[in-house]
Amino acid sequence: MRIALSADHAGYTLKDELVGWLRDQGYEVTDLGTNGPESVDYPEFGRKLAQVVASGQADRGVAVCGTGIGISIAINRESKCRCARVDEPLAAALAREHNNANVLALGARLIGTEMAKVCVAAFLDTPFGAGRHVPRVAMLSPQRQDSD
Repeated sequence: MRIALSADHAGYTLKDELVGWLRDQGYEVTDLGTNGPESVDYPEFGRKLAQVVASGQADRGVAVCGTGIGISIAINRESKCRCARVDEPLAAALAREHNNANVLALGARLIGTEMAKVCVAAFLDTPFGAGRHVPRVAMLSPQRQDSD
Protein backbone atom coordinates (compact mmCIF):
# COMPACT_ATOMS: atom_id res chain seq x y z
CA MET A 1 0.00 0.00 0.00
CA ARG A 2 1.25 3.48 -0.91
CA ILE A 3 0.74 6.10 1.79
CA ALA A 4 1.40 9.83 1.50
CA LEU A 5 1.84 12.05 4.54
CA SER A 6 1.89 15.81 4.96
CA ALA A 7 1.94 18.23 7.85
CA ASP A 8 2.29 21.86 8.76
CA HIS A 9 4.84 23.26 11.21
CA ALA A 10 2.72 22.17 14.21
CA GLY A 11 2.49 18.59 12.96
CA TYR A 12 5.81 17.84 11.30
CA THR A 13 7.35 16.09 14.33
CA LEU A 14 4.44 13.63 14.61
CA LYS A 15 4.41 13.21 10.82
CA ASP A 16 8.13 12.37 10.87
CA GLU A 17 7.53 9.75 13.58
CA LEU A 18 4.72 8.21 11.53
CA VAL A 19 6.80 8.21 8.33
CA GLY A 20 9.56 6.18 10.00
CA TRP A 21 7.13 3.84 11.71
CA LEU A 22 5.17 3.18 8.51
CA ARG A 23 8.36 2.49 6.57
CA ASP A 24 9.39 0.04 9.30
CA GLN A 25 5.99 -1.64 8.80
CA GLY A 26 6.82 -2.14 5.11
CA TYR A 27 4.60 0.53 3.57
CA GLU A 28 5.68 2.59 0.57
CA VAL A 29 5.69 6.11 2.01
CA THR A 30 5.78 9.52 0.35
CA ASP A 31 6.66 12.41 2.67
CA LEU A 32 5.22 15.66 1.28
CA GLY A 33 6.62 17.84 4.07
CA THR A 34 6.88 20.17 5.82
CA ASN A 35 10.04 19.13 7.60
CA GLY A 36 10.76 21.87 10.09
CA PRO A 37 9.31 24.32 12.61
CA GLU A 38 9.21 27.33 10.27
CA SER A 39 5.65 28.58 9.88
CA VAL A 40 3.85 27.30 6.78
CA ASP A 41 0.26 27.38 5.57
CA TYR A 42 -1.61 24.14 6.30
CA PRO A 43 -3.95 24.55 3.28
CA GLU A 44 -0.97 24.18 0.95
CA PHE A 45 0.09 20.91 2.57
CA GLY A 46 -3.48 19.66 2.64
CA ARG A 47 -3.83 20.47 -1.05
CA LYS A 48 -0.58 18.64 -1.89
CA LEU A 49 -1.75 15.53 -0.08
CA ALA A 50 -5.22 15.69 -1.62
CA GLN A 51 -3.75 15.91 -5.12
CA VAL A 52 -1.52 12.88 -4.56
CA VAL A 53 -4.39 10.76 -3.22
CA ALA A 54 -6.91 11.98 -5.82
CA SER A 55 -4.49 11.22 -8.67
CA GLY A 56 -3.91 7.66 -7.44
CA GLN A 57 -0.22 8.23 -6.68
CA ALA A 58 -1.04 7.13 -3.12
CA ASP A 59 -3.70 4.71 -1.92
CA ARG A 60 -4.21 6.51 1.39
CA GLY A 61 -3.07 9.68 3.08
CA VAL A 62 -2.29 10.85 6.60
CA ALA A 63 -2.30 14.57 7.41
CA VAL A 64 -1.19 16.31 10.58
CA CYS A 65 -1.62 19.87 11.79
CA GLY A 66 -2.03 21.33 15.27
CA THR A 67 -5.63 20.19 15.68
CA GLY A 68 -6.18 18.19 12.49
CA ILE A 69 -9.15 20.41 11.69
CA GLY A 70 -7.69 22.93 9.27
CA ILE A 71 -5.78 20.44 7.19
CA SER A 72 -8.81 18.12 7.01
CA ILE A 73 -10.95 20.98 5.68
CA ALA A 74 -8.31 21.71 3.04
CA ILE A 75 -8.16 18.05 1.98
CA ASN A 76 -11.92 17.71 1.78
CA ARG A 77 -12.01 20.51 -0.80
CA GLU A 78 -10.79 17.82 -3.24
CA SER A 79 -13.90 15.89 -4.26
CA LYS A 80 -12.05 12.58 -4.59
CA CYS A 81 -10.84 12.73 -0.99
CA ARG A 82 -12.78 11.72 2.07
CA CYS A 83 -10.71 12.91 5.02
CA ALA A 84 -11.68 11.98 8.57
CA ARG A 85 -10.19 13.76 11.56
CA VAL A 86 -9.90 11.35 14.47
CA ASP A 87 -8.50 11.04 18.00
CA GLU A 88 -9.01 7.35 18.70
CA PRO A 89 -8.90 4.06 16.79
CA LEU A 90 -12.61 3.22 16.70
CA ALA A 91 -13.32 6.45 14.82
CA ALA A 92 -10.44 5.65 12.44
CA ALA A 93 -11.79 2.16 11.75
CA LEU A 94 -15.37 3.39 11.29
CA ALA A 95 -14.19 6.14 8.95
CA ARG A 96 -12.87 3.38 6.70
CA GLU A 97 -15.66 0.84 7.21
CA HIS A 98 -18.62 3.22 6.87
CA ASN A 99 -17.28 6.20 4.92
CA ASN A 100 -14.50 4.68 2.82
CA ALA A 101 -12.21 7.47 4.05
CA ASN A 102 -8.98 7.62 2.09
CA VAL A 103 -7.25 10.25 4.22
CA LEU A 104 -6.84 10.42 7.99
CA ALA A 105 -6.20 13.72 9.81
CA LEU A 106 -4.61 13.96 13.23
CA GLY A 107 -4.07 16.85 15.65
CA ALA A 108 -0.47 16.86 16.85
CA ARG A 109 -1.33 19.09 19.80
CA LEU A 110 -4.15 16.77 20.85
CA ILE A 111 -2.87 13.22 20.37
CA GLY A 112 0.27 11.42 21.46
CA THR A 113 2.54 9.45 19.17
CA GLU A 114 1.43 6.02 20.38
CA MET A 115 -2.29 6.84 20.05
CA ALA A 116 -1.60 8.29 16.60
CA LYS A 117 0.05 5.01 15.57
CA VAL A 118 -2.93 3.00 16.84
CA CYS A 119 -5.29 5.26 14.88
CA VAL A 120 -3.22 4.98 11.70
CA ALA A 121 -3.03 1.18 12.08
CA ALA A 122 -6.81 0.95 12.48
CA PHE A 123 -7.28 3.20 9.44
CA LEU A 124 -4.94 1.13 7.28
CA ASP A 125 -6.13 -2.29 8.47
CA THR A 126 -9.88 -1.71 8.14
CA PRO A 127 -11.54 -2.40 4.78
CA PHE A 128 -14.52 -0.51 3.44
CA GLY A 129 -17.68 -2.32 4.50
CA ALA A 130 -19.45 -1.66 1.17
CA GLY A 131 -23.07 -2.90 1.16
CA ARG A 132 -25.43 -0.35 2.71
CA HIS A 133 -22.62 2.22 2.82
CA VAL A 134 -22.07 2.38 -0.96
CA PRO A 135 -25.01 4.68 -1.79
CA ARG A 136 -24.11 7.03 1.05
CA VAL A 137 -20.49 7.27 0.01
CA ALA A 138 -21.63 7.84 -3.58
CA MET A 139 -23.46 10.94 -2.33
CA LEU A 140 -20.04 12.31 -1.39
CA SER A 141 -18.65 11.70 -4.90
CA PRO A 142 -17.37 14.26 -7.43
CA GLN A 143 -20.75 14.23 -9.19
CA ARG A 144 -22.56 15.69 -6.18
CA GLN A 145 -25.00 18.47 -7.02
CA ASP A 146 -24.71 20.61 -3.89
CA SER A 147 -22.60 23.75 -3.81
CA ASP A 148 -20.26 25.31 -1.29
